[in-house]
Amino acid sequence: MTAPQTLLKAWNLKARKTLGQNFLKEPNICRQIVSLAKIDDSESVLEIGAGLGAMTVELARKAHQVIAVEKDRQLVPLLRAELLAHHLDNVTLLQQDIMSMQWASVVQPLGRPIVVMGNLPYNISSQIVVMLIRERQWVDRAILMFQKELADRLAACPGSKTYGRLSVMLQYCAELIQLRTIPAKMFYPTPKVGSALLGIQFKSQIDSESADEQLLARVVQAAFGQRRKTMRNALSAGLLPLDSHAAESLLLF
Repeated sequence: MTAPQTLLKAWNLKARKTLGQNFLKEPNICRQIVSLAKIDDSESVLEIGAGLGAMTVELARKAHQVIAVEKDRQLVPLLRAELLAHHLDNVTLLQQDIMSMQWASVVQPLGRPIVVMGNLPYNISSQIVVMLIRERQWVDRAILMFQKELADRLAACPGSKTYGRLSVMLQYCAELIQLRTIPAKMFYPTPKVGSALLGIQFKSQIDSESADEQLLARVVQAAFGQRRKTMRNALSAGLLPLDSHAAESLLLF
């Protein structure tokens, strides 16, 4: 693995802060993450944010196929060169924003749900979680790096101070496990905070499955949106078409 500083300098590039680019610089960490993901050679992996290819190369050595999604068009020629240098031909590069990707068109031809992996940009991590919940029919499991604070919130237990809207919605449809922490010094440029690797196994069957998940999400958002309010007042604060009497009737039902 070539150091990120060396690669960027060779290609006359710089990490883009606006895209939340912090590249892993320790090859052993990449190998450990892929090992923790338990990828086998029958599985297809979708990597969110291929970056400089450090994780892509390790994934391609284990998986049947890798679909590497990278938003930054400047990195795509570099990525292609890295894959060619490592003699890897089982990687498909998609230069696009993961938030606008059509999951059905990408995953359906593969014939089975995929494994999702990635070192997520901090500024869109929450949006990616919401997207994965929505598109989970295409996903078997996800192994993702989050800012440690967000990883702790996602895996928080009910009743804890960090338990919130995303905790509820993700744990509703998935089992979570915190796999390891990753110090900030393992990245270039060095971020201000450390990261954590979270394993997300989507449930094949949900106990007490909601008939309307969009409504469930709105109720949860209303409940956690104003923590200092009573549940009745939170539910009738505008996110739902309820007045205080209707909200109280529902809570007593």
